[in-house]
Amino acid sequence: MEQVTRRDFVKTAAATTILLGTSRTAWAGANDRVRVAVMGLNGRGKSHLGGYAKVENVEVATLCDPDSRLFGPTAKTFFADKGKPGPKVEQDIRRVLDDKSIDAISMATPNHWHSLATIWACQAGKDVYVEKPMTHNIFEGQRVVEAAKKYKRIVQHGTQLRSNPGFQEGIKLLHDGAIGKVYLCRTVCYKWRPDIGKGHAGKPPAELDWNLWQGPAQEEPFTLNAKEQGLFVHYNWHWHWAYGNGDIGNQGIHQLDAARWGLGVDLPYRVTSMGGLLLWDDAKQIFDVSSTSFMFKGKDGHDKMATLEVRPWMTNDEAGGTSFGVIFYGEKGWMTFPNYDGYKMYEGRENKLVKERDEGSDVNHYQNFIDCVRSRDAAAVNAPPIEGHWSSALSHYALTGARVNRVLEIDPETELVKNDAEANKMLTREYRAPFTVPNAV
Repeated sequence: MEQVTRRDFVKTAAATTILLGTSRTAWAGANDRVRVAVMGLNGRGKSHLGGYAKVENVEVATLCDPDSRLFGPTAKTFFADKGKPGPKVEQDIRRVLDDKSIDAISMATPNHWHSLATIWACQAGKDVYVEKPMTHNIFEGQRVVEAAKKYKRIVQHGTQLRSNPGFQEGIKLLHDGAIGKVYLCRTVCYKWRPDIGKGHAGKPPAELDWNLWQGPAQEEPFTLNAKEQGLFVHYNWHWHWAYGNGDIGNQGIHQLDAARWGLGVDLPYRVTSMGGLLLWDDAKQIFDVSSTSFMFKGKDGHDKMATLEVRPWMTNDEAGGTSFGVIFYGEKGWMTFPNYDGYKMYEGRENKLVKERDEGSDVNHYQNFIDCVRSRDAAAVNAPPIEGHWSSALSHYALTGARVNRVLEIDPETELVKNDAEANKMLTREYRAPFTVPNAV
């Protein structure tokens, strides 16, 4: 496979000024209305709807979800109650992509749909905002990067911390040597994740297109919980191998993205990971507790290290925020990023607080995406697909290393694990037609 570097991607994508596959041939100026379709109406989908409502001259024209029960409440909350005309509704993404009036797709589906829907959207001439993780596996990330490049699309990954002024300032200070040589980044992901119970096979509700919801995953029976409600639909899919990537790929990817950004590295050459289901005896498949170490080769040729700890329940405060955080250690001091908005920098053995900033909003990331849709300047995208792929890849390597229970020696050029067929098999999946991520986009 042709390796696509960030420089290649930005150079190619920034050169385009034409919207392929849509009814529009150019953007006349900043006042043009951008018509967006939001896909996936739970959780992050609601955040997308709220975010675009705060961006000038953006119209959410279509709502899409395999579960039609969500259309009425969503339209009421975000449109009717605010005096806005109701959007179109569709269960099938393919009908949305056929709509020439839609300029961009905003993707808040479960993880197993992220890459395929992004590739389809690029092929249909749509720009894409895709939630984290951009991919369900390594193979998919490679294809998304290729599709964005080939079809000259604006693609924004949903790691919104990259658009916040406070976070940007802290990273710049790191790169400028404010705490000296940075040798280690420690990331923590502690979210409250309760027992989800067991499950039993049942019948999906009539309003849910279960075949469409499963998409690229192999077909499985619909699972009900003790209350006879969907066990994995619409949130606990995060802990099912067919659909999610656990909290490493849910919350932890924000911290892994920040670690890569601050350390100035791309892919690791070694990953050591352990994990297990250590707390609940429930239907989760993906580890609720894990510890991972990544070794990178820095641009100066020296090693740099990052670690990630995930745990789901009681915890102490380690990074200035009890649920997640990123801490960088340097020869002169250390810096913590306890949220998506900013940092605190400390110097010396006395841990003297010398600088801090806290400024950010998710709206910044949606605004950056829309600005780039209008300008066609892929170089201005704060979280381009190559970064989304590399950061998502860390979560995939971490999970894979824990599953095979051995150190992964990785070739950053091919992105495969050296001499480990079992591990490499986990870096892709067996797809279910017609929901197949193609080898050639």
